[in-house]
Amino acid sequence: MTFPFFNGGKNRDQVFAVDLGSRTTKAVLLERRDNAFSLTRFTVQDAPIYDKAMPQGLLTEHLRAIMDNIQPKTRQVTLAIGAGDSVLRSTEMPLMPVDEMRQMLKFNSKTHLQQDLRDYIFDCYIVPPRAQKQLEPSKAGVAKYKVWVGGARRELLTTLESSVRAAGLTPSQITLSLLGPVNALEFSQPEAFNKDVVALVDMGFKSTAISILADGELCLSRSVDLGGDRLTTGLAEAMNITYAEAEGIKVGMPQEVEGHLQPLVAPLGRELRASIDFFEHQRERTVNKILISGGAARSEFLVQMLHAELGVACKAWFPTEGMNLALAPQQMTEIEQVSSVLAVAIGSAAMTVG
Repeated sequence: MTFPFFNGGKNRDQVFAVDLGSRTTKAVLLERRDNAFSLTRFTVQDAPIYDKAMPQGLLTEHLRAIMDNIQPKTRQVTLAIGAGDSVLRSTEMPLMPVDEMRQMLKFNSKTHLQQDLRDYIFDCYIVPPRAQKQLEPSKAGVAKYKVWVGGARRELLTTLESSVRAAGLTPSQITLSLLGPVNALEFSQPEAFNKDVVALVDMGFKSTAISILADGELCLSRSVDLGGDRLTTGLAEAMNITYAEAEGIKVGMPQEVEGHLQPLVAPLGRELRASIDFFEHQRERTVNKILISGGAARSEFLVQMLHAELGVACKAWFPTEGMNLALAPQQMTEIEQVSSVLAVAIGSAAMTVG
């Protein structure tokens, strides 16, 4: 099973990607048409309910249901796994082949990642030397470079591979949901990706991914344990109403519960501010734009609250903007409502486009 967290760059006519979210699974199909890739199908389905790790049989049946909906001709699939099932860290390592880096991390992850990650499989992306300043030589006289390291437990990867094959598919790539919005921005809006200093905020059900880019380089990536579920739960408790009622109010009538929502959104604003301050101090660059995807992008009110909290221009971001769309009429009418939650799936598919 190949395991590239980063761009594999394989030429294909059809790309099928699945984002295994904690509450919903999102899947997209990209097809090559007139020398460009178009979004031709998508689906958003409830994720299976399970206690800890999703059983192989349950995942297999879920993937079959996704296939029935998407009906891909290709048997190859790219899967995105969440922050709770993976790690993404930047570190400094001597310049060497990636295979050697992976072996070094396998036997000494604590030194390089400040965490003992036994029985993990790793992949590495060396930030091109032209995009970074060579670091000062270590005491041993060896120069080091910035490297992004992704990792996941071997047991999880074995389960994913077995489930995918049992569903009649071939596992092409396993990637990280944290990388999805970054790749989606590069794919759909390359000019903004390459020229802007921007923070990407993708709010999921359990957590929110924060990525900061500068001139096409991923400079900071982190996940905070604050997502749509905590906002809804907090609102339900504050107003003494059911979870379903709180979800409806949060989306449909947020202005009427501003006093209850404000203290719930504030922690996310503080986490985002801390990330921006850290980046600006390290790079001496200013983040001038925040693009928000995921569930939060559906609420203009929440976007406005983050803007007020941070004092930086915030905008809902829809990863299908700038993409070629070749959807069936019914899906064309639905895409505007779900586009914001497809960032990870689209970004994962974009990794395979060559």
